[in-house]
Amino acid sequence: MPRNENHRRTVERTAKEVAMATVELTSENFDDVVGKGTVLVDFWAEWCGPCRQFGPVFEKSSDEHDDIVYAKVDTEAQQQLAAAFDIRSIPTLMAVRDGVVVFSQPGALPAVALEDLIGQVQALDMDKVREQIAAAQQQ
Repeated sequence: MPRNENHRRTVERTAKEVAMATVELTSENFDDVVGKGTVLVDFWAEWCGPCRQFGPVFEKSSDEHDDIVYAKVDTEAQQQLAAAFDIRSIPTLMAVRDGVVVFSQPGALPAVALEDLIGQVQALDMDKVREQIAAAQQQ
């Protein structure tokens, strides 16, 4: 859906609202940011060529989807957070829906593939996903 160029999404973070297209994700704000709704997380580093190529694709998508939180993790500054998710290659894109990681894959996605991923993540039946997780944990 088209948006005014000056329009920014609002992300709730610990009772304080901050307007921005993407959120800088840290160990301190991680739980607050990824707890609800759909969140796309880009694990990246400044020195990474493919990360720099994927950055504009990620930013453009964030401008087109104000119903999704777009977050970036600088793996150099947030080494513990990257280690917690076993990030071994960057860029890595992770999709979180209602606090559940539903996708994680290294590599820079082209815009068409990113849009397809967004559609798939938003179409998930999260009750079924939670049932599958519970069943897998009981085995």
